[in-house]
Amino acid sequence: MTMKCSKLVEVGRRQFLRGGVIGAAGAAAATFVSPSEARAQALALVDYPANRLANIADLAVNEPMHVTYPDEDSPGVLLKLGKAVAGGAGPDGDIVAFSVLCPHKGWPLTYHADDMTLNCPGHFSRFDCEAGGQQTWGHATQNLPQFSLRVDDKGDIYAEGVDELIYGRLSNVLA
Repeated sequence: MTMKCSKLVEVGRRQFLRGGVIGAAGAAAATFVSPSEARAQALALVDYPANRLANIADLAVNEPMHVTYPDEDSPGVLLKLGKAVAGGAGPDGDIVAFSVLCPHKGWPLTYHADDMTLNCPGHFSRFDCEAGGQQTWGHATQNLPQFSLRVDDKGDIYAEGVDELIYGRLSNVLA
C-alpha cells in the first residue's frame, strides 16, 4: 500500500527559483543598516582605554617595533610602512599596528620586510600589512587583528581599539 503525504506540493523549477529570489531580497532588506552602523559592526571596536605605544620619531621605515596592546599579555607590532595605506595613521597615513598572535592557533608571527607581511611559522598563514592585515595564504580563518591608532600633535601614537578578535580571547573586552 502506497501512501501520499497530503502536505507535499508540486513545485516547478521556475516557481522554486522565483521563491528563492524573493526570499533573498527579503533577507537583504531586513538586514539593512546605516553606513555608520555597518562600519561599527564590521570593525567590532571596543572602547579600550587609549594606550601610548611610541612616538613617530621612534619609528624607522619598514622596521617593526614590538608593542603590547590592549594589555601586557597581548603582543603586537607597530610599523611605519613608508607609504599611505588604508587604516594608516600619522601625517603620512603609513603607521599601522597589529596583534602578532596568529588568529589560527596563536603562533607568534614574524615580520618580513621584503613583502611587508606578517608570517606564521606554524601553518604558514601570511597577512598583508599594507592591506589592513588581510590574510593572503594559510589556515587562518580571519584577518589579523589591527589596532586602531591615533597620533597627537606631539607625534605620540596611541592605540584605541582592535578590529578583530585577538587569539585566545573570548571577546575583545578587558576584565
